[in-house]
Amino acid sequence: EMEKLAGLRHVFVTVFLSNFAAIMVVPAITDVTMSALCPGKDECSLAIYLTGFQQAIIGLGTVVMMPLIGNLSDLYGRKALLTLPMTVCIIPLVILAYSRTTNFFYVYYVFRTLTGMVSEGSVQCLTLAYVADNITEKRGSAIGVLSGIGSGAFVCGTLTARFLSPARTFQVAAIVSMVAAVYMRIFLKDTICDNDALTRPILKSVPDTIQSDAKSSTRVQVFKKIPSPKNLMCLLKSSVTFSQAAFVAFFNSLAEGGVQASLLYFLKARFHFNKDQFADTMLIFGIAGTLSQLLFMPMLVPAIGEEKLLSIGLLVGFSNMLLNSIAWSAWVPYAVAMFNIFALFATPCLRSIVSKQVGPEEQGIAQGCISGISSFANIMSPLIYSPLTALFLSEGAPFHFPGFSILCIGLAWMIAFVLSIMMRVSPTTSSNKVSNNICTEA
Repeated sequence: EMEKLAGLRHVFVTVFLSNFAAIMVVPAITDVTMSALCPGKDECSLAIYLTGFQQAIIGLGTVVMMPLIGNLSDLYGRKALLTLPMTVCIIPLVILAYSRTTNFFYVYYVFRTLTGMVSEGSVQCLTLAYVADNITEKRGSAIGVLSGIGSGAFVCGTLTARFLSPARTFQVAAIVSMVAAVYMRIFLKDTICDNDALTRPILKSVPDTIQSDAKSSTRVQVFKKIPSPKNLMCLLKSSVTFSQAAFVAFFNSLAEGGVQASLLYFLKARFHFNKDQFADTMLIFGIAGTLSQLLFMPMLVPAIGEEKLLSIGLLVGFSNMLLNSIAWSAWVPYAVAMFNIFALFATPCLRSIVSKQVGPEEQGIAQGCISGISSFANIMSPLIYSPLTALFLSEGAPFHFPGFSILCIGLAWMIAFVLSIMMRVSPTTSSNKVSNNICTEA
């Protein structure tokens, strides 16, 4: 298993470079958005609403695209499907690398929305499936290492952004994103299951009937590979644990989407944070995540189990939002960021639990299904939290509690925590198609 883990070095490098490019623009994008839409202001409802709308549209697209991409990767290989998201995500970075004026910002906004439907979450989904293809016994630890590599990229990207101007930040991010795509195409070994994959349907609901007619050997078109709602329901019914994990994933992603849509705008309005202070907070967050997933998680998973670590992570997530919502000084968000050493257990543990509920030929569609559910939560999240944030940061708030929307984000994590302690993890599945029996019985 350790040799197999070492053999994943190319996927680790791919994840590092991809995450590095994506993360280093995050501290700058809030200031860029505010400067383009509301110059000279620390509170801007238009920026909050546009960010929330973009997040919802991207989530709507990824609800469809994640299961499709995961399904197609089971057939055509992870490498082939990784090429698309890693290529299209370069376009928005190049636009802001060229100019950050209002007109160019709107061009960026359109392209970021369109490309985000394909690229948002795709790299994580496919690399998780790639790891699951190659690691069986110590899969939880391997996924923890993968998440730790992502956290390491988070730290490096944030630290780099801390010392670069916005113009240089987007230029470097665009170049690194290009290098990531090229590296992946050159070095990553593909994991296509077999040479007949293009002619083999997925999640068959009835036994194969072999036809001698020549037309029956025609290759199935790509659109036939789209998983239908019935296919996804079969997968969800294949394991009680899988369906419970899907609910946990929804509320966990609802909270994560709320943080993405609202927290930075809250900190800017409440404590007048700028790019450098965002970067400092994210740097603490990233260091905590790296320690969590590279050091503590590989030790704790064998000792106390993934389900307990999942619950711990969700509970700490709620506590963090509670403290942020009532933050009385600018140092509180920095202190809260350190507690993410525990909060970041949640997602890798959840993904590992999911990977053990399906067979090796369904890893892509299983991870894609969870990513699709998470994306649906990302549609709902800005529709809930963006209006709340804009309302309670404005002068027309029904009562004075600027952090009310942040507290509501924490409540989603509390719901996920309650659901996680009710979840009973079933043994690892080794069969190729766990959903076949459920589908044929229906």
